[in-house]
Amino acid sequence: MKPVLDSEITCPECGHQEVEKMPENACQYFYECKSCKSLLKPKRGDCCVFCSYGDTPCPPIQLDQSCC
Repeated sequence: MKPVLDSEITCPECGHQEVEKMPENACQYFYECKSCKSLLKPKRGDCCVFCSYGDTPCPPIQLDQSCC
């Protein structure tokens, strides 16, 4: 099974949405909103910004593998 690599990330500060390509074999811990420039970090218990603010979890989580 091949993971989905695109995720629409939504900034919790301004609500801006952007489709981003996720790395296949790593977590992305930081993300800068392209609209308000807020620096996003994962919520407590999540491994990356895509798992916290994206509409699709990161590839390792999709494949039921350990992450980070």
